[in-house]
Amino acid sequence: MDQQNIEKEIKEIRERNRRVEIDKAWETSWTRRLFIAVTIYVVAAIWLLMISETNPWLKALIPSLGYILSTLSLPFIKSFWEK
Repeated sequence: MDQQNIEKEIKEIRERNRRVEIDKAWETSWTRRLFIAVTIYVVAAIWLLMISETNPWLKALIPSLGYILSTLSLPFIKSFWEK
């Protein structure tokens, strides 16, 4: 391989690493978690309204809070699994 090919490969690897780091940051971000929790809340509330459930806005919190709690426990579970 000549110097230009090596430099090109290094540039491609760095670009790939940058994309991977951004994807990883997104997967663990609070922005993503809150967006998913809000989406779950809205869908659950709409469903509860459609079936004429009492207190739909309050009851819709349950799946959203469950999701948030599950994401908080994941780092602990991951470290346990890695061992």
